[in-house]
Amino acid sequence: MKRRFLLIMLVVVLALSMAACSQEKTITIASKPMTEQFVIAEMLTVLIEQETDITVEHKAGVGGGTSNIHPAMISGEIDIYPEYTGTGWMFVLEEELINDPDELYKEVKAGYKEDFDIVWSELYGFNDTYGMAMKREKAEEMGIKTYSDLADVSSKLVFGAEHDFFEREDGFPGIDDVYGFDFKKEIGMDIGLKYQAIESGEVDVINIFSTDGKLKEYDMVVLEDNKYFFPSYYAATLIRQETLDEYPELEKVLSMLDGKISNDEMTNMNYLVEIEKMEAKDVAINFLEEKGLLK
Repeated sequence: MKRRFLLIMLVVVLALSMAACSQEKTITIASKPMTEQFVIAEMLTVLIEQETDITVEHKAGVGGGTSNIHPAMISGEIDIYPEYTGTGWMFVLEEELINDPDELYKEVKAGYKEDFDIVWSELYGFNDTYGMAMKREKAEEMGIKTYSDLADVSSKLVFGAEHDFFEREDGFPGIDDVYGFDFKKEIGMDIGLKYQAIESGEVDVINIFSTDGKLKEYDMVVLEDNKYFFPSYYAATLIRQETLDEYPELEKVLSMLDGKISNDEMTNMNYLVEIEKMEAKDVAINFLEEKGLLK
């Protein structure tokens, strides 16, 4: 009888354990192999686990980025990841560029809901797009804030960019048609040499990504693309509608980052990870604390 009782108790304990495991709430967040994606995914993970009883698995730095993450969202392998408006609209939905950033966001949000049943959160606030930048001191000295300002004085300045930027229609040929630059000299160089070239004074203006951590390292200012030549790549959280239906509490959590991250703040966080060698999770937690989002 004693042996039978122990056996029954063991079966009960195993059954309860299996039931508990089956009821565990879990979701998967993915990030592309980019510093700012690591940081944002860590923010999302911290906030979700703080605000809910959901456990988060973070698939960090998924190779191929959107090419592999998007199909995994469709299949349900991944529930959430950060994406950019320009990428979603032109690469995933394969639509023609919409220059107005607000209209682009509105259309890409609608397109994803209709085609994939995937929801876009509100935008974080930063735009990781292509751009042109100068040393801050020189830009302020010459009163250059926009690309139009730059075009007015371009004959006094040297422009540097990687070689293919001078060949692509969405690079220098296209932007030159819009703004009418007349640089004193244009220099093609390897992508890794641009910042050293501007630091040494070999060039005055370079092409950049607008949240690059090196912008802070070299004290540079990103000029305003006042005629919207480059596509906008504002970032937001994507979540499967099926996941949101299962865990509706996530809607409020994801909204905690709405409008919270500026270009300067994202640039600084990239700088802290890439240049100061801080861990992405530590940078994410520090930022959330500064914003008053941690309990």
